[in-house]
Amino acid sequence: MSDSEPRFRRILVKLSGEALMGSQPFGIEPAVVRSIAAELAVVAELGVQVAVVVGGGNIIRGVSAHEQGIDRVTGDSMGMLATVINALALSSALEQLGLETRVQTAIEMHQVAEPFIRRRAIRHLEKQRVVVFAAGTGSPFFTTDSAAALRANEIQAEVLMKATKVDGVYTADPVTHADARLMPRLDYHEVLSRGLRVMDAAAISLCMESQIPIQIFNIHKPGILKRVVLGETMGSLIGPGEGA
Repeated sequence: MSDSEPRFRRILVKLSGEALMGSQPFGIEPAVVRSIAAELAVVAELGVQVAVVVGGGNIIRGVSAHEQGIDRVTGDSMGMLATVINALALSSALEQLGLETRVQTAIEMHQVAEPFIRRRAIRHLEKQRVVVFAAGTGSPFFTTDSAAALRANEIQAEVLMKATKVDGVYTADPVTHADARLMPRLDYHEVLSRGLRVMDAAAISLCMESQIPIQIFNIHKPGILKRVVLGETMGSLIGPGEGA
């Protein structure tokens, strides 16, 4: 494999809603959305098929809404709708960079986006369109991490890349523990047994069943997504253990 040849043909990027906030306490910071779109565009220009699952925590979280007295199912529905707002913002930023995109939602809203149809999503990817999946799984009680693992399986992505605000998985919280060490390689079972808060257990289990590796990296480091796609060892990689 040459230095300019992508390691993966098809990827799914899990992007949290918080990643779109920038320095704001909530909402969308356009400059940050443009920056993330540029990172995705560079990878797409390498010929990699790019799908994205976006969260909605920068607008509202179902769990938080429930804690404030809103029915949990209603709160989760509100959270799913928030992801659609983020998906449209990201899609617009990508289109302004000259990429073709499609937003597909798990909750039907034909005037805004396409409904999620697996075969159609794969066809869009094959035509080098960036597909942004919104509205989670379409059901309450499931996180967007679970939605990312589900969509990664459905489109047969070769890797699930979780874009975060930290460099990867640490032995402890690096903010409060100066001796915290980055763990560059972990096994699915280790993540589950140690209760590491990387993604929820359902998402980890689903990826483990299909042997889809999970790459954790800091999306706010310029150029990092391209470097990961080209095969550089960055952040933390969760996958099968030795001999699996």
